[in-house]
Amino acid sequence: MAAQQNPLGSVTKEKEPITNVPAQDEVSRRARHFRPRSNKRLVVLLALALAVVAGGTWLWYYLGGYESTDDAQVDVHIAPVSARISGYVIKVNVNDNQYVEKGTVLVEVDPKDYQVAVDKAKADLANAEATAQSLDINVPVTSVNTSSVLASSASDVESANAGIIAAQKQLVAARAQIDEAEANDVKAQDDLHRYKQLVDKQNVSEQIYDQSLAAAKASTANVAAARANEAAAEQAVQQAKARLAQAEANHRYAETGPQQVASTRARAASAAADVQQKRAALEQAELNLQYTKVVAPVSGEVNKTVVVGMNVQPGQILLNVVPLDEVWITANFKETQLRQMKPGQRVEFEVDSSGRRYKGHLDSIAGATGPLFSALPPENATGNYVKIVQRVPVKIILDPGENRDHLLRPGMSVEPKVYLR
Repeated sequence: MAAQQNPLGSVTKEKEPITNVPAQDEVSRRARHFRPRSNKRLVVLLALALAVVAGGTWLWYYLGGYESTDDAQVDVHIAPVSARISGYVIKVNVNDNQYVEKGTVLVEVDPKDYQVAVDKAKADLANAEATAQSLDINVPVTSVNTSSVLASSASDVESANAGIIAAQKQLVAARAQIDEAEANDVKAQDDLHRYKQLVDKQNVSEQIYDQSLAAAKASTANVAAARANEAAAEQAVQQAKARLAQAEANHRYAETGPQQVASTRARAASAAADVQQKRAALEQAELNLQYTKVVAPVSGEVNKTVVVGMNVQPGQILLNVVPLDEVWITANFKETQLRQMKPGQRVEFEVDSSGRRYKGHLDSIAGATGPLFSALPPENATGNYVKIVQRVPVKIILDPGENRDHLLRPGMSVEPKVYLR
């Protein structure tokens, strides 16, 4: 390369051409080559970021949209079927695990003794009804009779009083007659005495004396008769007084007529009550006769312990009926899972035995945690207390028709999901 002199007088060397720098077109080509690749990478990264955000958002929304637990099982109220009477089992109409409808006759007890009791109760009721009818008739009869007797006895008392008065008047008259007869007798005796002296002196005839003697005898007889009349009058007075006493006694008895009527009515009421008692006894006997046929209280599958030939007693469990149409789910959720749960929320659950999914809804949340319903609830002392998350039973009801095939059995394990949104 030749040297060049600048205007200042210094000598400079001429620059040699750079041979390792690529040409301008090569740079442009490479720039066009690398720009698209950088854009694609950026787009991919942005797409991945959006996918991660969207997936996280969806996962958060999905996982936060329901609560689930594996502590859940199928429940039902098992209906125990017990004997209501004692007796000998003559027939069992069902087998184990047989499905029966409500009202089906399951067991039959020998009804002969109870039929006899019904017949006897009917006879006792008929007898009581006849007695009650008779006493009902006596009530008005007794009322009329007592009224009549009371009126008659009052009349008898008045009549007896009148009889006493009349007898006393007769007694007074008899005593007056005695006085008169005695006076006449004294006069007759005096006349007889005078006539006797005159006859002795022959101053009067014997005929006059005989007349005087007859008159004296007659007056003496009159005195005796008057005294007899007086005694009779006195006896009549005593009899009249006795009749008065009897009439007054009858009247006092007649005055008890209202009490007699009340007593008759009380006996009639007692007879009516006895009719009711006998009717109740008949109804009880008829019920006992009906109880000889033990029927299913609900529809469901049967599990029996009774066999023909058993002598059963009242209250003895003969069978259990499992109402498969009335099953529900009891899920024990942690207390921290109940924050957004409320009745009516949609539920889906999967049964471990078949893997089948069912639909339902949340019915209610128990009033206390599960341990508090146990026979020996825990009592945490302050000295050794350790906080443990408790579980609360939640009742889940199946939607209509979900268990139409009765594949859900009490005790099966399920995994429910309660959708909060």
